Amino acid sequence: MWVFSMRFCCTLAKVAGRCQSRQLAGGAGHRRFTASSVQPTPSFGLLFDIDGVIVRGKNPIPGAAKAFKKLVGRDGRMTVPVVFVTNAGNCVRQTRAMELTKVLGVEVLPEQVILSHSPLRMFQQFHDKCVLMSGQGPVDEIARDQGFQNVVTINDLRMAYPLLDMVDHNRRPKNPPPVIQNFPAIEAVILLGEPVRWETSLQLILDILLSNGRPTAWLPQVPYPHIPVLACNMDLQWMAEAKNPRFGHGTFLVCLETLYHKLTGRELRYEALIGKPSMVTYSFAEHLILEQARKRGWDAPIRTLYAIGDNPMADIYGANLYNHFLTSNRGKSEDGLPHSCRSILVCTGVYGNQGEVPTDTRESVTQTVFHGHRDFRLDPTLVEASHIVKDVEHAVNLVLREEGWVSESEGLESASE
Repeated sequence: MWVFSMRFCCTLAKVAGRCQSRQLAGGAGHRRFTASSVQPTPSFGLLFDIDGVIVRGKNPIPGAAKAFKKLVGRDGRMTVPVVFVTNAGNCVRQTRAMELTKVLGVEVLPEQVILSHSPLRMFQQFHDKCVLMSGQGPVDEIARDQGFQNVVTINDLRMAYPLLDMVDHNRRPKNPPPVIQNFPAIEAVILLGEPVRWETSLQLILDILLSNGRPTAWLPQVPYPHIPVLACNMDLQWMAEAKNPRFGHGTFLVCLETLYHKLTGRELRYEALIGKPSMVTYSFAEHLILEQARKRGWDAPIRTLYAIGDNPMADIYGANLYNHFLTSNRGKSEDGLPHSCRSILVCTGVYGNQGEVPTDTRESVTQTVFHGHRDFRLDPTLVEASHIVKDVEHAVNLVLREEGWVSESEGLESASE
């Protein structure tokens, strides 16, 4: 596992991205091609983001279902290993898999879905500890699914210590019950995703960190280092139905980090940062890709991963970071592991062109303020996509062309401009 704690010290300037895909994915006129009659054994795997690539909110993105039909064989199963990697985390894998199956018209299995919190199952050293979990959705069910046995939710903590949550006057207890004396000490904090009541979660999480897990025992000195904090999903923004991106869990983390520093003069430390662009998540995705190939009996080594996403600061940064790891370790790792991870940026989500592939590839990233997490170092090359395409259908067309799985002479029409 890899955890990064590198300080960003620069701002993001305009970055030149490599765009090889206008010509390869439908940019050079309308071409017709179809899969070869006999599919070879796949030597590549696909990592798909969901929000901004396949759906926006609950609305499917046009062309998504059509794209996945090109990846399905006559038996109705995928012809290549596919994993869906999302920074969403307000449900369990089974729920997301059912939603994708309905949207795409293709069976998606739970083991093909990586949510922001999925890699937590690798952190077994915390599974038997008393952990405070922040987020929304079925938090208890999510915790059990990841292997945690002793979970306290924000609402559990609020009910046990009724005098802690004071911002909303309407929720202040008129006749507060006594504090539960034998309530267990919190040993770690796990941040699954953005909560509903930010003021409550911020207050109670800080109470736990400043009291070493016992919010009724205020300490004369701030305990530091504080108890472990693990955070899932660092996205500052994400794409829903609204025209502009919405606040993500990364925004909540900025608030928590800022308040902790303001109160203590020290920096909030993370035991682990999980979710894209973390190496932990991409390593876990690689593991699932290789496991799929093994179960399907595909004996050709998986040499290339293609990561398709809409967010330069999460999808592209993470894929390129993992590509740096793979290429720097080429020849050192055991045989059968991928050699590269290529990033494909679509224009249907956070990336601002909203369907227009830029003619000047230097327009691929235009932000002048870095939107990544505090603990990831700034490297402009990490937000340069290997390819920029219009949408997920063009992305699939590109991959099939790159891998030699299509010909230009038969039947199926490629994605139209």
